[in-house]
Amino acid sequence: MPIRRRLLLATAALPPAAARRAAAQGAAQPGSDWPNRPVTVVVPWPPGGSTDVMVRILVQRLSADLGQPVVVDNRPGATGTVGHAWVARQRPDGYTLLAGTNSTYAIAPHLYASLPYDNDRAFTPITQLATNPQMLCVHPSLPVNTFAEFLAYARARPGELTFGTSGLGGTSHLATELLMSMAGIEMLHVPYRGGGPAAQAILAGETKVTFVDAITALPFLRAGQLRALGVSTALRTPLAPEVPTLAEAGLPGYQSSTDFGLFAPAGLPAPLLRRIHAAVVAALRSQEVTEKLLQQGMTPVGSAPEEFAAYLRREGEKWGEIIRARNIRAP
Repeated sequence: MPIRRRLLLATAALPPAAARRAAAQGAAQPGSDWPNRPVTVVVPWPPGGSTDVMVRILVQRLSADLGQPVVVDNRPGATGTVGHAWVARQRPDGYTLLAGTNSTYAIAPHLYASLPYDNDRAFTPITQLATNPQMLCVHPSLPVNTFAEFLAYARARPGELTFGTSGLGGTSHLATELLMSMAGIEMLHVPYRGGGPAAQAILAGETKVTFVDAITALPFLRAGQLRALGVSTALRTPLAPEVPTLAEAGLPGYQSSTDFGLFAPAGLPAPLLRRIHAAVVAALRSQEVTEKLLQQGMTPVGSAPEEFAAYLRREGEKWGEIIRARNIRAP
């Protein structure tokens, strides 16, 4: 018997006041049957990038758990803001979700004079999905073997070293700006269209310094094509435990990473938020997903919505301060 008919029959036998309360309670549970059709997760980056890889690992398990297809929709453009803008216009019904990165939700609002959405009001934070360390890598032609030697070399040659990034406002860019600010060095920025081209540029010697995702850097480190001086996160990566953190190597307090978060359009009802959060975190913490993410160098998080919202405020303040102090402007 359909759920609605069962509810009507049950409430018909109640006194009028009790029937009204029961009906109100039933109506106050939006999305109690979620999902009863496919769910779309928008990735605001091209296929093959770290966000896309992470989400595809997650949705495979999520689809199996929910019994409904959870599909990835890549909508790249303008440092992720095209995909964010599209999701901001969708209904908050749980069938359109957004996998964002801190380069868009924490950095882009401080870079661009105007965005086609209100970053603070357009989305419902669900959870921080994972965090991804980067390695500060140099081309082997650079005569440095440690981070201390690199700092001495850069300080003696202000503005001469070139550093490549995935583009203006990307996490590799802001990680380097933070490094220069804290270390008191200056290098020349060479932006590329994505992390792949930036990695290829340093491999070819076009640039000398680049922050590279740990999983991307590993084969080139082993082949001697790159040299890693430090890890950007507060903890070493299990993929290369011999590489110290930059904080350990001589820059106390340094911390940067590529972080992934899950959002819905603003106005997502609280019961539906709890249901989606529980399903996503259960999939994220499954042995299958955890192992696959760790193999990619990513650490699963699965924070509560309130924790994620507090993180968003801290992350936005951190990068906003760096952007203002470094006078970084989008063209």
